[in-house]
Amino acid sequence: MRKSFDGNFKARVALEAIKEDKTIAEIAARFEVHPNQVGIWKKQVLSNLPELFRDGRSKKVQEETEYSHDDLFKEIGQLKVENEFLKKKYKQIFG
Repeated sequence: MRKSFDGNFKARVALEAIKEDKTIAEIAARFEVHPNQVGIWKKQVLSNLPELFRDGRSKKVQEETEYSHDDLFKEIGQLKVENEFLKKKYKQIFG
């Protein structure tokens, strides 16, 4: 029968392995999991750690800025067309 472990348990085990105060075998025995599983969880944590500290703000701000530029250019184009239309109508009415 397979055991299933929740994320908190995996994180505790992986953190113990990252600390390296005890051997993988000692950690596995303490938490009653296979040593290979401890190593896998440790590798998963270490490989995903940079993603945790990635600065998502710069990408989000850049996307918002690009979106704003597109909207502004669209608005400028629409205003130019309306302005030309009003100039023509003004000349027809007054002159």
